[in-house]
Amino acid sequence: MMRSVAVGMDKANILPPRAAGHRRFPDPAIGAVSVRKALAGGNVSPDDANMQLDPDICYRALASRDARFDGRFFIGVRTTGIYCRPICPARTARRENVDFYLTAAAAQEAGLRPCLRCRPEAAPDSGAWRGVSNSGHSHTVARALAWIEQGILDESGMAALCDKLGVGDRQLRRLFAEHVGASPLAVAQTRRVLLAKQLIHETRMPLTDIAFAAGFGSVRRFNEVFQALYRRPPGALRRDTGAAPAPAGEITLLLRYRPPYHWPAMLLHLAAHAIPGVETVQEDCYARTIELSGASGTLAVRPGSGHALRVTIRFPRLAALPAILARVRAMFDLAADPATIEQHLSHDPQLARLIAARPGLRLPGCWNASEQLAPAMPGPPAGLAAPPGARLAQTDPDLFRTGHALAETQTRLAIAPLSSPPAAGSRQSADAGGFGAGRRRA
Repeated sequence: MMRSVAVGMDKANILPPRAAGHRRFPDPAIGAVSVRKALAGGNVSPDDANMQLDPDICYRALASRDARFDGRFFIGVRTTGIYCRPICPARTARRENVDFYLTAAAAQEAGLRPCLRCRPEAAPDSGAWRGVSNSGHSHTVARALAWIEQGILDESGMAALCDKLGVGDRQLRRLFAEHVGASPLAVAQTRRVLLAKQLIHETRMPLTDIAFAAGFGSVRRFNEVFQALYRRPPGALRRDTGAAPAPAGEITLLLRYRPPYHWPAMLLHLAAHAIPGVETVQEDCYARTIELSGASGTLAVRPGSGHALRVTIRFPRLAALPAILARVRAMFDLAADPATIEQHLSHDPQLARLIAARPGLRLPGCWNASEQLAPAMPGPPAGLAAPPGARLAQTDPDLFRTGHALAETQTRLAIAPLSSPPAAGSRQSADAGGFGAGRRRA
């Protein structure tokens, strides 16, 4: 492998100089967008002009297998019809034969299929859409991508997504075309395919279970999509066929992140804020009970091989897997880019010393909004022995409206509105009164 020629490249310079009338994204970690194949006639639309990366820097990152760019963009090879990660071990294609895409969905929308060697589904999650509305990116798209990651299009369709966002179907499609390079449905389809591919590689689940766990509506559709994309049936992609299957009802996956990751600090925080009867930290593992849509289960998270967390899930509903994984990624801040964060924070001398002493710190999240509120709520009334955490575990999970990506519902968290007023004297009413959240201040 050739020596790195990308050493010293400023990741903020991956974008070309700002064009008149177009926003320049300040860093690829928060919105670098793909170089797409030129439109028919060689013209580039105003929207496409806002989506271009610097192709020379992207190609240098590809040629040097620079791991800093893994997950930031994908490379489409015209001669093979395949798209890859920047760290793909395959022979580097010639410059005139490659295009660059922000997302895997944009690459698949262009008619490319995933590489079997570098496995795009194993790329670390990109934090490109974790910014705010004044960062040069569409906050609506950020929220939409988060909802899609939780599987809203699999369960409810485009109409429900548009209602959540408060925009029309046409406007949402236009925003996705401008900022992502693919439609919402294409993004959801790519998410299904890559999750199914990961399940095929990393688990011994039956293919039928994989189809429904990844969000496909039928096994027939699952087979058709894989045949079209990979030119082979799903079963042909499975390796190590002699491996022993996992216990029934258990799924174990690796969730990748960008190093470094200060796992001891994360565990220390989770242990200090653990809810009795719900969460526990033992040795190097965090475990908890979970609840979604009336079904209950458990999950355990521990360090995995490589730059990944190993997540073990036991849950009765296969279709809930995308939502569970999305919450785990948010809870453990797996989309963060520590190198970029530390670069900016290190401008302050005091912060620079603290960062150097403890690199890879992440911002811990929580499973849902009610748990985030629990530490700030009053304790139980006098004479009630159960601690707040145990009472929270017994409280109806719909008492508080769970926020999706807490940043989206910050203004609601202070009052935690009820989804519907509980009947007087009911268990919900009594519990709400005990928490001090049953009524608003006059």
